[in-house]
Amino acid sequence: MAKTALIQRELKRSKLVAKFASKHAELKAISKDAKRSEEERAAARDALQKMPRNANPTRQRARCEITGRPRGTFRQFGLGRSKIREMAFEGTIPGITKASW
Repeated sequence: MAKTALIQRELKRSKLVAKFASKHAELKAISKDAKRSEEERAAARDALQKMPRNANPTRQRARCEITGRPRGTFRQFGLGRSKIREMAFEGTIPGITKASW
């Protein structure tokens, strides 16, 4: 089980990302738009840099929903590899069975 503080930090980051998502996307679009003047694009880049660091979606970490483990998580399930294995053996994940050939 991951430390509770690390899990809470991730929750805080996800809230910040959700809060600033529209503003972040708008500023990214302006900074990439070649039709805009260089001053507008520079102003958009400056505004992006002044936003909170944790508002950037790339700072989020995929964690297991059950244990909070940061590595070895599967996007499809939102679980860590060890929990997927346990739940697959129990038969609690629909469509997943133990391989045998």
